[in-house]
Amino acid sequence: MKLLGRKTIIATVAIASMGGLAIAAAPTQAASPAASSAQVRADLSPRELSKLPLTDRDLTKHERENLAVVLRAYHVAEGDSLDVNAFVNSFTKDGVFNDVVAGQAYQGEALGGVPTYMANLFPDVHRELKSITVNGDVVSIELAIQGTFKGPLQSPAGTVKPTGAKVDVPTADFWYLDNGKVEKFNCFVGYSTMYAQMGVDFDWASAVNKG
Repeated sequence: MKLLGRKTIIATVAIASMGGLAIAAAPTQAASPAASSAQVRADLSPRELSKLPLTDRDLTKHERENLAVVLRAYHVAEGDSLDVNAFVNSFTKDGVFNDVVAGQAYQGEALGGVPTYMANLFPDVHRELKSITVNGDVVSIELAIQGTFKGPLQSPAGTVKPTGAKVDVPTADFWYLDNGKVEKFNCFVGYSTMYAQMGVDFDWASAVNKG
């Protein structure tokens, strides 16, 4: 099964433009503000679909449109094409992002903190898409969050200074769409793996001693 790398995700993300399909900026360029703010309601071509790690390629037009919305949301959350407003505008008015492992939920303007948190820790953050399943208004994706630990991590014990360590974090995303917008986004991030790769060791001994 193909993996969707950095160049491919940028090359295949769809942006609605004047009733037709435009392709996002090239890998070495960030999308223009005008393009980043455009309303997404576009289809994906057979060639674009062939580059994706889809579990089922027999998608309806509606499913392809939903997938285009999700791919663009990933694109505007990348370190080299970060567009917070475009990410927030991908959601419905009452849309919610659930960081399931951390037990936190974000709505409204708070949605802007979702892509910026990872981008602050890993300025080159990239999401490597490994498997994509589209079922009507639900898009399920297995991926890895990748990047370089260059930003400080705030913790209950203080600030963890960046080390330049590389991370490759197993993640599962479940997108629920309604009329071309994200109604709910459930994200499962392997935080224990991420922190270990960043050099953060949990103090199990102190937890045991409390007993």
